[in-house]
Amino acid sequence: MDAGIFRDALTALAGIATGIMSGTFGVGGAVISTPAIRALGCSAALAVGTTLPSILPGAVSGSWRYRQGELIQWKVVAFTAPSGIVAAILGAWVSPRVPGDGHILMVLTALLLMWSSISMIRSVSPREPRELRDSVKNIHDKTKFRSSQSFLATLTGLVTGSLSGLLGVGGGIVMVPLFRRWLGLPMKNAVATSLICVGCFAVPGTITHAIEGGIDWRFAIWLTIGVVVGAPFGSKMALKMSDKKLQRVFGLFLAAVAVVYGGGELLAL
Repeated sequence: MDAGIFRDALTALAGIATGIMSGTFGVGGAVISTPAIRALGCSAALAVGTTLPSILPGAVSGSWRYRQGELIQWKVVAFTAPSGIVAAILGAWVSPRVPGDGHILMVLTALLLMWSSISMIRSVSPREPRELRDSVKNIHDKTKFRSSQSFLATLTGLVTGSLSGLLGVGGGIVMVPLFRRWLGLPMKNAVATSLICVGCFAVPGTITHAIEGGIDWRFAIWLTIGVVVGAPFGSKMALKMSDKKLQRVFGLFLAAVAVVYGGGELLAL
């Protein structure tokens, strides 16, 4: 599609959809934004880099509603984001050097996501809501992370950052389940914290692609406008759901992502 007002409007609409998903599930939203701008005429060479500038503003916009109630676990961010940024850079460097053009790795990732989605949908927390609130309060009451918590948060950053850089998938689709499983964060805390970390992960990628001329800025600007508008609506939707319902919806979202990625890569093979 040729550049023009109509294409810009469609790009902004794609951004709004991306922002809603980002704010609801704490992910980058590339599963929507990348194919959307490709369909609108962005070249494959520029598509990945062009979606990155919208992630950090979208994270800031989407997390604004999460700031209340101490849903964002800043101590988790402090350990997860730095290790994830380093891992994302290393993963991006390793990616073109892995045999098979990444198809086999992507299929394995899809299987991991499917297993994670089934686990999240079927799992029922044995703790009562009051106990969940108390567990979150305990994290805030501590002046320092326990060594096990800091290690698991750092490890989460390494795993999600590596997959993000290696495979080009959003770190949030892996980070949220790991925050739930390894750190025991309630679902809304996991989503809110993941949203901030995903925004941090996007910074080095944005800078790198910008320096190398890998960003179509017209697409990027309109996509960013849409994401910033849509993300608060997504976080508002998430806050209205119970933790249990949000967990199940996120599980269904992971399953859909797994089918899209896995099916596409199997066809490519």
